[in-house]
Amino acid sequence: MESAIDIQAETFVRDLAAAIVAPREGECLACYLDRVLRDAPCDGSLRLSRTYRDARAPRAVALEDRLQDGGGFCDCEVLMNVYWSKTDEVKPCHGARRGSTKPCDLWYRRTRGDRW
Repeated sequence: MESAIDIQAETFVRDLAAAIVAPREGECLACYLDRVLRDAPCDGSLRLSRTYRDARAPRAVALEDRLQDGGGFCDCEVLMNVYWSKTDEVKPCHGARRGSTKPCDLWYRRTRGDRW
């Protein structure tokens, strides 16, 4: 049987984890993934991209299809295949408007035929 302290500890950890993966106000998708993937390993899905979409751009219903079309079948692949940083330092985010999944100007959106 769980005690009150067990429940409080579990609630604290769950709330802390939710705060870590929550998109920040004005943060673009690419900067969000870059920040969160430094602390939370990729689980082979687009879970973090969906978290961003649900919180910041719920009308972007085709986001997963667009990312997968660019070769982003999981969150880490989005940063390897879809969005490339223009510089080594991508902090702080230059901002994105609410409802947009476009990257800020720190990122380059790769298109088909771009060379590594």
